[in-house]
Amino acid sequence: MSGRCAACKNQRRRCPSDCIFAPYFPANDPQRFASVHRIYGGSNVGKMLQQIPPYLREQAANTLYYEAQCRIRNPVYGCVGVISKLSQEISNTEIALSQIETQIDCHKNQVQQAKAESKFNVLSTIEAESNFDVLQGQSSSATEFHMPSQLKWFNKNSDFQ
Repeated sequence: MSGRCAACKNQRRRCPSDCIFAPYFPANDPQRFASVHRIYGGSNVGKMLQQIPPYLREQAANTLYYEAQCRIRNPVYGCVGVISKLSQEISNTEIALSQIETQIDCHKNQVQQAKAESKFNVLSTIEAESNFDVLQGQSSSATEFHMPSQLKWFNKNSDFQ
C-alpha cells in the first residue's frame, strides 16, 4: 500500500504530507473520492475543504460523499428526492398513527359502554327484584285493589260522561 490518498491516486499526483484530502479520502476507499470527484470535481472539493474550519472538514467530506451518492443514484433530484421520500413516509406514518389512535379510543369507549351497560343491567335486575318483593309484600292478590270512588270521571256511574 502506497502513502498516497485516494484523491492523489485518482489525480495521479504525489501526495504531500499536508494533503487536504488524505484524512477524509483514504487510499483503501478509492470509490469515495471518485464519487465526489465525479459530481463536484477534485479542485472544487479541495477549495471547499480549505475554506471551512478543520473541525468541520470530516463532516463536510462525509456530506459531500453522501450528496454525491444521491446525485449519482438520482441525477434529477439527488438528496432532495431522498428528503421528499422520507417526508412522505413521515406523513403517511403520522396518518396511520392518527387512525390507530382513533381506533384505540373507539375500542376504549366501547369497553366503557359495555361495562356501564352491564352494571346498569345488574342494578336494574336487583331493583326490579326488590320492587317485586315490595309489591308482593303489600298485596298478595289483585282483588284487594279498590278504585277510589272520588274519581268520578273514571267511574261508570258518574254524571260526567
